[in-house]
Amino acid sequence: MADGFDDDEIEDDEFGEVDAEYNHDDQTNDMFGSSAPALPEKEKFVGETIIPNSPYLVLARKYRPQVFEDLVGQEAMVKTLTNAFKQNRIAHAFMLTGVRGIGKTTTARLIARALNYSSPGHDAPSMDLSIRGLHCDAITQGRHPDVLELDAASRSGVDNMRELLDNVRYGPTQSRHKVYIIDEVHMLSTAAFNALLKTLEEPPPHTKFIFATTETHKVPVTILSRCQRFDLRRLSREALTNHLGNICTKENVSIEREGLELIAIAADGSVRDALSLLDQAIVQETGGDVIKANQIRDMLGLSDKNRTHALFAHILAANTKAAIDELHEQYDFGATPLNIIQSLMELSHEVSKFHYLGDEYRKIQSGDGFTKISEMAKATSPLQLSRIWQMLLQGLDEIKRAPDALQAIDMCIIRIAAAQNMPGPEELMRIIKDGAPSGDTSATDQKKNNVNNDATAAARPEIKIETVEDMCFYIEENLGDKALSSDIERYLRPVQLKDGLFTFEPTPGAPRDFHLRISAALQKITFKRWRVYLEDNGGATIAEKNEAAYNQQLAKTKQMPQISSILTAFPGAKIKLVNFNPAEKRSNEK
Repeated sequence: MADGFDDDEIEDDEFGEVDAEYNHDDQTNDMFGSSAPALPEKEKFVGETIIPNSPYLVLARKYRPQVFEDLVGQEAMVKTLTNAFKQNRIAHAFMLTGVRGIGKTTTARLIARALNYSSPGHDAPSMDLSIRGLHCDAITQGRHPDVLELDAASRSGVDNMRELLDNVRYGPTQSRHKVYIIDEVHMLSTAAFNALLKTLEEPPPHTKFIFATTETHKVPVTILSRCQRFDLRRLSREALTNHLGNICTKENVSIEREGLELIAIAADGSVRDALSLLDQAIVQETGGDVIKANQIRDMLGLSDKNRTHALFAHILAANTKAAIDELHEQYDFGATPLNIIQSLMELSHEVSKFHYLGDEYRKIQSGDGFTKISEMAKATSPLQLSRIWQMLLQGLDEIKRAPDALQAIDMCIIRIAAAQNMPGPEELMRIIKDGAPSGDTSATDQKKNNVNNDATAAARPEIKIETVEDMCFYIEENLGDKALSSDIERYLRPVQLKDGLFTFEPTPGAPRDFHLRISAALQKITFKRWRVYLEDNGGATIAEKNEAAYNQQLAKTKQMPQISSILTAFPGAKIKLVNFNPAEKRSNEK
């Protein structure tokens, strides 16, 4: 200062550059109010491809519904809400349920927008969100101060619920309603649910609750009864396929219809899962070509449909070696045992449907698919397909539990293929009835067997079972099954017995398979099919009848002159045994 130094008097020639560097902010207006110079857009080069600075927005977020009309497959819910808004009968709490990725959170945000809708010329709740309202963007982006989105999984305690309820009584700051969206509400603790009960039943007029959950059974009934519940429907395969096709059109991407169907099947009704898989499928495109179904199948790790048909055909033909070879080839190409057996189950289901739909099956599948399914249906019977389905279902469980899934599916295929050479239960019953299997002899031998069987049937004495006692007698005499005869005497109260029909009431302690054993025994004895059912109000058991008859015989014996005189001469004497044998009596009568 003494030397007259003043930094304001310094020549700017030397430090002009430095002054400019410190006086100007490259991100905002400068200190003099001038606009900051435009910065060049930052881009990253990878080879010859330019990747823009903005991040990629996945399809599940890009095509999230912005209006109620965009909610695919939820027309019933939208109609109910629309009528409620028109009539000003809007509930104070909503419960949205459904599988993952079906649109519960999106629907909750749409309801919050509808409740707080306000636009120039319209300031009332509205289901018409086609024109963006004053609060729509903030609610959609999750930054509106009056619409609070909470995750019950991370705020499940009663203290968190008390904090929330303390703020409920305060009115909204910017909009019409204060809306609380609680996702995965089933994760709240029991104490938190109890704390919510009273406020949920009688909330302030400015407060609305919207709950979302995938597990409604875990939500207390007391909470459910205070909410208006909407079950968001799982999308059908066709609806989800059409939705994916529309998005492909908007994205200027071509994917075969069959490929989109595979994605819809894998998504299992979840829109979010389907769009995530579609994101993955789109990158399969090379050079602007149509994305083939085979590419989608490889991406999902599924077995090829034609190869599944081939494997199923080998199984039906009982060609175990060819079936195992085909199975291992599919496994080597990337198909998992779980996907292979699921494909076989789907195919057996389709063939079973063809048996009952016939030509109407063309509505489900046409062209080459219809032809192949019809050919398989001709080679099978509904009962055979039902057995295959049951064995595949058992194999599915074994694959999930086995340490080596490939070994499990190997044994499953071997078991099913071997079963094709064995007669089914209905054929076994025919063999028991006719005495000889079919299909193992020539036409001449078969005809000869039929003649012999007819002769045997004619020579066989006809057995009529008119009473339960008859039943016990023939079971012991013809089958030698004294255990079943004894069970019938003790545990069976007959209701009705006529030709081919037997109904009874089992007593406490009766065997669980009682009626099945009786049905099989009657069929062996009479060579006829019997219908055996359980009913109430049965009569006395054979054991009870025998006891009553024994007591009656004992009373008669005491009244005989000789016995009466002995009992009088010897006071206190008792009759220990009376010669009474109903089984022997029945045998003598026969």
